[in-house]
Amino acid sequence: YLVVIQLFLGNSCRFIAKPCAINLGIQDSGPHRAQPNAILEKVFTSITKSPDGKRLEGLSKQLDWDVQKIQRWFRHRRNQDKPTTLTKFCESMWRFTFYFSIFFYGIRFLWTAPWFWDTRQCWYNYPFQPLTSRLYYYYILELAFYWSLMFSQFTDIKRKDFLIMFVHHLATIGLITFSYMNNMVRVGTLVLCLHDASDFLLEAAKLANYAKYQRLCDAFFMLFGVVFIVTRLGIYPFWILNTTLFESWELIGPYPSWWLFNGLLVTLQVLHVIWSYLIIRTASKALVRGKVSKDDRSDVESSSEEEDVTSNSTKGIFSTSSNGSNRLNGHVASGQWTGE
Repeated sequence: YLVVIQLFLGNSCRFIAKPCAINLGIQDSGPHRAQPNAILEKVFTSITKSPDGKRLEGLSKQLDWDVQKIQRWFRHRRNQDKPTTLTKFCESMWRFTFYFSIFFYGIRFLWTAPWFWDTRQCWYNYPFQPLTSRLYYYYILELAFYWSLMFSQFTDIKRKDFLIMFVHHLATIGLITFSYMNNMVRVGTLVLCLHDASDFLLEAAKLANYAKYQRLCDAFFMLFGVVFIVTRLGIYPFWILNTTLFESWELIGPYPSWWLFNGLLVTLQVLHVIWSYLIIRTASKALVRGKVSKDDRSDVESSSEEEDVTSNSTKGIFSTSSNGSNRLNGHVASGQWTGE
């Protein structure tokens, strides 16, 4: 299934996302390329990509360039290795397609499931609960998707929440695998569906941002923020954690894996609180100032053009640099916030 997900990624980018991006006027052009210079290139590839003040002064004397020009060269050189806006659009497109499809598949499946309306049904007759084919495919597809996110995280742009996302992917994969092995798939489907509820909205906001539909982008982001906070800080602790911590203890007692299972679920809740804080802070800046110069989950490296003209911040929830990269481009992550 991991191979199927990767094939889906490649084909959706090639036959769907790329033509859509081109029709929207998104060009396959990267950021400004650095001026060819053998000495600076050697320093960049062999020594450091971000030279300190002492090294900058030495290079300035060697090349007869001022320090600011050398700093600008290194910014351009770092940025030219980043993926283009078209590449980011394609990535968000396939993630949006998957999140949207899997969420509505989950809602359609769970709507007729008794444990969707009464969480105590998750523990009746446990662990002797049948595993239907629909449950199996739902679980396996979600597991394959998160494994693909785990692998791609090391090849995507490194972001400030890399460690948080890494912990999140580990916890998610661990929960899916653990709950499947212990036949806790009923409560597992609730967790999966709840997490998918907001992810496709974040990807939709990113797509609008890349296409430079700022108002649509802001609307999707605000909707994403509301859904995220309601599901992760409201429904998740009072619906999911309530049944795994208290109802399960009442109905089947402290089973051997109770502590590990709930430990992973509580870890997810801690991540939810961190992401909610970042979302609220970003939205507050937009509402108070009418603009956000830099998001809290931005790429590690800012675009060189934006650094050179910091006063010209773009209005809206997402601040877009001249090369089209957004400032809230996860994996939730979502994405990424993400991604959650």
